[in-house]
Amino acid sequence: MVKRPPSIRTDASNRFAHHTMRVRFPAILERVIADLSPSMQQAKDAVRALADEVLGDKPIGPLQGPAPDLDQWAAPFASHASDTWLATDWFFAETYLYRRMIEAVRYFETEVDPFAVTKADDLAKPATWESVEAARSAPSLGHEARIMMLLEAALWGNRLDLSYAGAAALGMHASVSDLIVDDRSRALSLLLRRDARIALVADNTGAELLLDLVLAAALIEGGAREVVVHVKGHPTFVSDAIAADVRTALSRLGAVHEAHFHAGRLRIAPDVFWNSPAFIDHVPPHLAFALARCDVAIVKGDANYRRLVGDAIWAPITAPRSASGPLPCPFLALRTLKSDPIVGLPGGLAEKLDVESSLWRVDGKRGVAQLFSA
Repeated sequence: MVKRPPSIRTDASNRFAHHTMRVRFPAILERVIADLSPSMQQAKDAVRALADEVLGDKPIGPLQGPAPDLDQWAAPFASHASDTWLATDWFFAETYLYRRMIEAVRYFETEVDPFAVTKADDLAKPATWESVEAARSAPSLGHEARIMMLLEAALWGNRLDLSYAGAAALGMHASVSDLIVDDRSRALSLLLRRDARIALVADNTGAELLLDLVLAAALIEGGAREVVVHVKGHPTFVSDAIAADVRTALSRLGAVHEAHFHAGRLRIAPDVFWNSPAFIDHVPPHLAFALARCDVAIVKGDANYRRLVGDAIWAPITAPRSASGPLPCPFLALRTLKSDPIVGLPGGLAEKLDVESSLWRVDGKRGVAQLFSA
């Protein structure tokens, strides 16, 4: 791996990260306060105190516990203990803020998902199911063509992020030019191997997760041995999927999907690594071992892409493998752009997009289906 550029900071050096901390996060915290049950006044007060801490650009406070992941956070917090919320590494700030929110509702004791109301509302929307049914009932296609179509649906489903209304408002309609890297054909040879083991690192619940599971079922029915859906170990980023969200989605999708789950061909693997501020070059041994058994990992979403490239602003023509370093298996990143990091673009494309829009890296309009070699 070549020398990584500095990670994005929350100060004014990066406009989008700074805006996220000053505007988007306080709005998310206010919504959580409104959605929590009146009986959870202590939790509401704790979330309010967290909002005041962020808005006041105060020193970043420690976790209190008890929790099973305190050891995971000890070193990252120690390296940022003298920082304030608006003068720290953005990836740490985002992941840690959501971890503090989880502490506020005492999730590991109560199992209260602070985003449950928002997730349920999204699952109840007719538009959510219209997109799923469109993918399930597409005209008869050969298996390769169907997988290509479902990969595209899974990609644009990533726009439907409940923590980022601007991208979600775009919906799933996309023009051909919106897909600025398309390595789906290259990935097919990995995805369609007989008895393939496939990891699917999920991002958002709702329509995106439902479309991911439709893709997973198609891969299984096409001959994959198993698809393991990797999810967060606790709620985060408003709509990111946890194991309970996958089980709910499977039950809503019906008998075929549940049969794959009960047969052990569709598995769920929650892990707090996906909640952590660690980049992929620090994946823990147990997870590296699990991923190394796979022929390919489909990696969803913007935060996971940032995890791959160190949340750094590389030269856009940088080869993906140079930015990520060695991986346990090939990764196919399906991501709509909601932050600045991007690699693997053809020469001149970034400059062309800069002319078209100064917001092309962050507005969720463009997407990539990008293969990172192992």
